[in-house]
Amino acid sequence: MKALTPRLSSLSSKHVLQPAHHMQHLAPVATAAVCTATSGSNRPFSVLNRPPPNYPGHVPLTKLERAALAVGSGVVSLIDPYRHDMIAALGEATASPYFIERLRQAMLASATGRRILRDRPRITSSSLDLPRLRALPKTTVGGTYAAWLDREGVSPDTRDPVRYVDDAECAYVMQRYRESHDFYHALTGLPVVREGEVALKAFEFANTLLPMTGLSLLALVTMRPAERSRFWSTYGPWAVRNGLRSQEVINVYWEEEMETDVDELRARLGIERPPDLRDIRKRERAEKKRLKEAAAAQAVAS
Repeated sequence: MKALTPRLSSLSSKHVLQPAHHMQHLAPVATAAVCTATSGSNRPFSVLNRPPPNYPGHVPLTKLERAALAVGSGVVSLIDPYRHDMIAALGEATASPYFIERLRQAMLASATGRRILRDRPRITSSSLDLPRLRALPKTTVGGTYAAWLDREGVSPDTRDPVRYVDDAECAYVMQRYRESHDFYHALTGLPVVREGEVALKAFEFANTLLPMTGLSLLALVTMRPAERSRFWSTYGPWAVRNGLRSQEVINVYWEEEMETDVDELRARLGIERPPDLRDIRKRERAEKKRLKEAAAAQAVAS
């Protein structure tokens, strides 16, 4: 748990001072101390007197509205874990202002993180040039990522835009986290099934402290007994161990790592691959099918 101390300590104060030597890198980067609403108006904020948006697509919320959004989106997400819009809303409603600010501070403390904040790259199918990534060796980060996208049948273009984080720079931090999620999948090999998502969210919670990633663990109650048992015995311990000891994954400039050997990046970050969940589930299904056929054959013979 000592590894968690630096991440928790940044939450002990509402106002976090920027180191002086960082400031020369931050000309294009907003330097508001905490990710809160920034409106030019001093008028009281209410549902009848809503301030203007701070960036395109921004929806300012009152504290009551934010609480209602968190509860409502949380309930819907638990019932239907494939409602990505509700999961996104839950993440934004529960991250502001302190937890997303902690993640922003982690980026400001890293030279690479500061460059990401300055450049504000987006992760989309066009910005990544997926045909080029598919042509890379499968042992590279780009080749591994493209192969994982194709195997799982997903696209980097499906991430919802951030709407409910008030500060524009913190909104970008949340967007960057959201768009990097599939790289975490590719790096760990965890598939897009409920069991794989819960394992990855546990890893992300230990690494980022974003409340939504921790709340996602409630989905354990909807999993089959064998899946829950596997989480507690294998994937949960892996997630906590690797999430705490690894570097802040938000600071990976993925666009610059495409030709890096994927094992080299894992070693640099301090992330070990968990057991292949897709292979485990495949063997489990094959064994169930074999037992079912054997039982059917025995019934016919008798």
